[in-house]
Amino acid sequence: TAQGQLFSCPELSFFVDRKTLVENCEYFRALFQSGMRDSQQDEIQLQCVGVLGFLVLLRVLDGERPMLNSDQIVEAIECTAFLQVSALTKHLINVINSENCLLMYHTAVTYGVWELSHSSALFIRDMYADLKEDLYTLPRNLVDYIGSLHPSSYMAVCSHSPSTELQDAQRTVCYLDEEHRDWRVLTHLPGNTSTTMAGVAVLNNRLYIIGGVHDVSKNVVEEGFCYDPTTNAWSTICGPHQLRYNFSLVGHEDYLYALGGEYSMKAMSSVERYRVSNRSWSFVSPLPTPAASVASVVAMNRMFICLWRGKGATDILEYLPELDQWLLVTTLIRQHSYGLYMVAHMDNLYVMRNRSCDDFLLCVMDCYSLTSGQWTAVSGKYDNSKGSLLTAVIRGDSVFTLSRHITTEYTVDNQRWRLKREMRGFGRIGSIHTFLMRLPKTIMDNSLDLTWHQNIRDLSVCPRLSSRCSTTL
Repeated sequence: TAQGQLFSCPELSFFVDRKTLVENCEYFRALFQSGMRDSQQDEIQLQCVGVLGFLVLLRVLDGERPMLNSDQIVEAIECTAFLQVSALTKHLINVINSENCLLMYHTAVTYGVWELSHSSALFIRDMYADLKEDLYTLPRNLVDYIGSLHPSSYMAVCSHSPSTELQDAQRTVCYLDEEHRDWRVLTHLPGNTSTTMAGVAVLNNRLYIIGGVHDVSKNVVEEGFCYDPTTNAWSTICGPHQLRYNFSLVGHEDYLYALGGEYSMKAMSSVERYRVSNRSWSFVSPLPTPAASVASVVAMNRMFICLWRGKGATDILEYLPELDQWLLVTTLIRQHSYGLYMVAHMDNLYVMRNRSCDDFLLCVMDCYSLTSGQWTAVSGKYDNSKGSLLTAVIRGDSVFTLSRHITTEYTVDNQRWRLKREMRGFGRIGSIHTFLMRLPKTIMDNSLDLTWHQNIRDLSVCPRLSSRCSTTL
């Protein structure tokens, strides 16, 4: 029919909107444009697709994000391999976890779903120590491929203003050497880079530092900076159209998002995004209210923020890129003294806050399940005097936090954080930005000998002010 199509898998039939399939499935797009007899039939038989996999496909195309059991995973991978459905492949990548990663990896390799197999291998590499006893179930060549990948490293950089010194020993980007449980210098910041009230984010394994202030007068650094660990080089990029500081920078898909912030001591609601592929900034839908230092996270390939609106209420909003809209997801009603941070593990959002003034060094958390839509108070209290949960980063099933005195790793287990190990603290003063990056071994081996003037590609003219900085509004 013009509007729908009847499909039959073994033992079951489905009536599906033809337009939806053409827009999302390479197989059906080619079939319906081929003019072959099958494309004209009222019913099409799919011999190579199982019922469970096709049901998962229909749910994903309908906007659902279901968690999957082992049987569903195998048939969904078979389905996305046969029908070439990028949306289903992306969903499978989003639900990789420690329980299913080996199955995902082996099955994806078997069916040739390379993007999924690579993502699964990266997840296993990050959790290698916890999963190494189970790797014997995989063929040797698959284990060797995992070993060839670079694991994610826990990274940190303190707040620093631009420096006129040739090399300031404190102005460094560092990584955690987990083998020796100590921090190492990876690279020095370029002299005119500020990390004070700057936006710091990682996108496509490149570190971006945008904005920041020169000094107490809060004059904004106009250009942005990008560090590429594969070349061990810094470069400059265009700064946002609206100068801003004390804002949040989020890397998502092919974009960097600059959320809110301040300028001339005034909070802003404007949001800009930088498209890496064409090196340009453009304005998108603003925040519902002006806000600085917005807590943000990417979970299940979706971007979320926290907006504090007073009287104990914190709104959780999602940005929908395809509609350019902010959608209210839920509201958390809790009183807290100061500090708000958010991280994601699988389909759970963890919102962290300090308790009331009499015990503000204790951090408490609430967990929001994107699947069930329910809030849960996470049991336990976390001592911020030892490790700052307000700078947490999640890798696999581990949570890394740090302070000047101690770096702590927790294990996320059934919505509870259990202490796993403690390492040397990050002995620097000031606010700390933390993130994950995959570092080539050669860079890490030589990192202590690097100086900033060996890495920086100096561009004397800010590209934001030059013809090379194009804009799409």
